[in-house]
This record gives sequence, C-alpha cells and structure tokens, in this order.
Amino acid sequence: MSLLLVLPAGLFAWQWFSLPDIGSLATENPRSTAFIDLYREANGQDVALQWQWVPYDDISIELKRAVVVAEDKYFFSHGGFSFLDIRKSIAEALRERKTVRGASTLSQQLSKNLWLSPAGTLTRKAREAVMTIRLERELTKRRILEIYLNVAEFAPGVYGAEAAARNRFHCSAAEINAEQGAALAACLPNPAHSLPENAGEAYRERFEKILHRASNAEWLDREL
Repeated sequence: MSLLLVLPAGLFAWQWFSLPDIGSLATENPRSTAFIDLYREANGQDVALQWQWVPYDDISIELKRAVVVAEDKYFFSHGGFSFLDIRKSIAEALRERKTVRGASTLSQQLSKNLWLSPAGTLTRKAREAVMTIRLERELTKRRILEIYLNVAEFAPGVYGAEAAARNRFHCSAAEINAEQGAALAACLPNPAHSLPENAGEAYRERFEKILHRASNAEWLDREL
C-alpha cells in the first residue's frame, strides 16, 4: 500500500480514537468550552462571565430560525459539511481573488468552540473535521443546535442565548422576537464588533439580510 495512503489513514485513526467523550454530550451539558477557557486565560480566571444554560424548548423559535439561516441554512439536511456552501465559497474567492472563508457548518463551529482553538492550522482543521463527523453520528440535530445556542459567543464574555437575550434585550431567550433574533444572529461572526455602540454598516446589512431570510424560512419550523 502506498505510503501516501497509509499516512493519512493513520492520522485519521489517531484523531478518531483520541477524541474527547463526544457521546456523553447526548445527555450531559458541557461545563466549559475551549473558547470560554481562552477568554478566562486572557482576562483572568476570576473574570465575570455571563453564561446560563437553558433547555432547547426555552429558546424562541425566532432565534433558532435566525441562527440557522445566518450560519448554516442546510443544517438539517447535511451530514456535518455543506459541500454546496464550500463550492460557493471557493467560487467567490476565485472570482474576487480572496482567500476562501466561511462555509463552516454549525456542527463544525460547535466542534471548534467546544474543544479547539481559533488557529487555522491544518492539524486543527483535520481534528475539527473528525469531531464534526462524530458529533453528527452521536447526537441529534436538535441536540447539536441546543448546545451551539448555549455556548456560542454573542458578545465579549457573553455566552449562550439566555445570557445574550438578557444582556442585549433584558428578556429571556424564550421571549426573543424575530427582529431581536436577527440582531443576535448577526453578532455571531464577530461579537466584539457587533455591540450596539460598535456596530457599523456591515453589521446592519447582515442584520437586514438575516431578518429577510428568516421571514421567508418558515419551512424550517417543522425541523426546529
């Protein structure tokens, strides 16, 4: 067998069997995440975090819909990777002569947030891919979305839908309406630059786009 085939296969096997206990997330909530740990390391272990876990049914469908259309509109139909979005990102990068960006599914983002670093190394990306496959094999789509909505960073030091709703709109995640859901979903790519006092034209355009897409995505409700 060619060495070029043996080495990648061996790397994949090592990645697969050296993963954390992903299956336990089916019934247990994570006590922290890699990104929360990084925030504490940068700001001090005693830094005040806003993070309150809430069950899936206590997050408004408007926020769920807004996040899915904003971050991964094919979430309920793919197996962890959206190859259509990947092809679109590559085509856009070639057309505009830029580096390939975006196209990460919610499952990929969750893998990174829970266990990895923001670094864009090939090793990290390979580990993310293996973790994404395991997440999709061992958890339901709704459980993946529930965990994502509870650990995503919506503002510096503000993690999860409940903390974000209370921090931004002084209400619970269950009470978020369509406009508020779009406003929170628009924060996800760059939380630090999406605060009301920092939000620029790019944020406002993203908000309007998400609000429009979500208003035409009621077909998602049967999955949500």
